[in-house]
Amino acid sequence: ADTKAFGASCPQTPTGNPGGLFTSWKPVPDPGMSEDCLFLNVWTRGLDDGGDRPVMLWYHGGGFSSGNGSSNGYDGVRLANRGDVVVVTVNHRLNAPGHLYLGDYGEEFADSGNAGALDMVQALDWVRDNIDEFGGDPDNILIFGESGGGAKVTTLLSMPAADGKVHRAVVQSGPWLQFITKERASEAAAKVVAELGLTKDTIDQIKTMPMEQIRTAAAKAGAAGGPVLDGRSILANAFEAGTVSPGADVPMMIGWNRTENTLFAGAQNTALFDLSWSDLPGELGKALPNLDVDEVIATYRAEDPNADAADIYFEATSEARFGLNSVLQAERKVKQDGAPTYVYLFNWDTPLEGGRWRSPHALEIGFVFDNVAKSVSMSGEGTEQQRVADIMSETWISFARDGDPNNALIPEWEAYDVSDKTIMVLDETPEAVKDARGPQLRVFMND
Repeated sequence: ADTKAFGASCPQTPTGNPGGLFTSWKPVPDPGMSEDCLFLNVWTRGLDDGGDRPVMLWYHGGGFSSGNGSSNGYDGVRLANRGDVVVVTVNHRLNAPGHLYLGDYGEEFADSGNAGALDMVQALDWVRDNIDEFGGDPDNILIFGESGGGAKVTTLLSMPAADGKVHRAVVQSGPWLQFITKERASEAAAKVVAELGLTKDTIDQIKTMPMEQIRTAAAKAGAAGGPVLDGRSILANAFEAGTVSPGADVPMMIGWNRTENTLFAGAQNTALFDLSWSDLPGELGKALPNLDVDEVIATYRAEDPNADAADIYFEATSEARFGLNSVLQAERKVKQDGAPTYVYLFNWDTPLEGGRWRSPHALEIGFVFDNVAKSVSMSGEGTEQQRVADIMSETWISFARDGDPNNALIPEWEAYDVSDKTIMVLDETPEAVKDARGPQLRVFMND
């Protein structure tokens, strides 16, 4: 194989380029797709030199259904040079090949619902066994990822097969509080099997069917959406009360971007960027149907009197999902009395298109990798962008070194505690804030 080019991506349906924000991330040439897709990429400053460099192992976003480790946004050159670390990105099976649970159809398929997650463990094992040849320290591995990649990090922290192999973890905009139950996965898989015209007696035929046919059937049935709580690879939800997660003793950073939802709702309905006060209650009611939207609006306006209607819509719909669940995951982990947890809020707004995108989902990635020049379609470029990249990349590198994110570019960052709830607000002027966004987040909490 050509070890100087990206390997093929795993079979998937392309997710598009909402708002054109990902244009500069696209690799050239495109690596294409193939079922032969279990590749990883390594960036290092030294080969087999006994460097004992911290290893930063990245799991890509795209949920559990799309993406790859080949994006320009994840290019590891600058991060490896800046921090003298080894950067690794990986591909793994996705969607139906990765998570179609066929455990009811025989022992041979018992692990099928977590094949993609087991690929992630295999990548971790490869790194542990081989990274010293790339100047890396197999006893100092940080795993990190954004969106679906953050959920993958949480998944690995919940898998006994990864226990003791991970030394630090960062969950970026990807909290994952509950795995798919075996019962739900079985029901969805039964629909896929029926759609393919198979039975328990003929299930072996699925091995020779065209992959696209299987993937289409799975998408139609709403199957293969992610890891399964199968009682084999995954025994409990992450940091669940009454359990001790394999990752309890792993230092963790977790956080979200202030307006994640501009990438989703905003890209789908650009009228939301110009939302009026009169239309805000109705739009919030659609997005948050089980909440008192008047209370939500009143709380957000009290906390930020200068916010406009679109600000409140995007902040509330982002925090109801990403912010709340990030804090809940952090608090679950803290209550397991293991290694420290640090919570952040990424608060910098991209100036693109007059600033209307604010702080969208995935914006922080280019800064974490110190890749401003490769992320111009999302962040633009300039001295302020590089300042944010300096802060973000140095913070992640510091955490990779010893599990403590503190460094010269940020104020003192205390580990999260359920009493004072300190959150590091990350932008061009970082600030550690006790109970940051607390009033807003509590609007979404059940009593």
